Amino acid sequence: MTDVDTPVMIEARNLNMHYGSFAAVSDITFDVPKRQVCGFLGPNGAGKSTTMKILTGYLAPTSGSVMIAGYDIDTKRIQASEQIGYLPENGPLYNEMTPRTSLKYVARARGLSSSRTIERLEFVIQKCDLGEVWNKTIGKLSRGFRQRVGMAQALIHDPDVLILDEPTSGLDPNQLVGIRQLIRELGKSKTVLLSTHILQEVEILCDRVVLINQGRLVFDGPLSKLQQAPGLEPAFHKLTGFSIPANV
Repeated sequence: MTDVDTPVMIEARNLNMHYGSFAAVSDITFDVPKRQVCGFLGPNGAGKSTTMKILTGYLAPTSGSVMIAGYDIDTKRIQASEQIGYLPENGPLYNEMTPRTSLKYVARARGLSSSRTIERLEFVIQKCDLGEVWNKTIGKLSRGFRQRVGMAQALIHDPDVLILDEPTSGLDPNQLVGIRQLIRELGKSKTVLLSTHILQEVEILCDRVVLINQGRLVFDGPLSKLQQAPGLEPAFHKLTGFSIPANV
């Protein structure tokens, strides 16, 4: 973690992403400040994963700009990437490695010293609860454990910004508790942009919500505003244009 002297850690400005005539993302603008857990919501196909890939520099937008901790992701890609821990949905892992060897490799790639690597490995093995699979081949692990290895990979270099795409996908109820507790703890010192379909998770973890639908921003504000009557789930349905059948 670095001492970044900027109050806003994620700045997305007028993001557009077009695939031919199809607009996956249309003119999206929002900020996420320091020490905030922001829920990034929307139905399937809304453009969440595309936006997250743009924020991390994995995709270049058709137009618009992104600043991470004050660094332009386009012109200062390396500096911006150093600030980011990214957990993509179904993120790639080194299946032939163990969590121990894989995370040591990622730490070296991130430029961590030997002593810092040992320190961070001790942190992630505990916080991501990887002890029982530490020396097992990743390709043989359950989806839940693979997801936790992915979370450890995002955390290994102690980034200031975490971008997490469905981080609790595939976890059992006991594992859910641990990862949610970890995200809540991390949000006290880091900026977390959290994509999830679990609205209960949003209510437990998030201070604020950014909601997109069909590639467009439809809500950006405090969670408390969406929780007002009739509640978060009905508000989500309304903002995404979904009508619940009368007999449901």
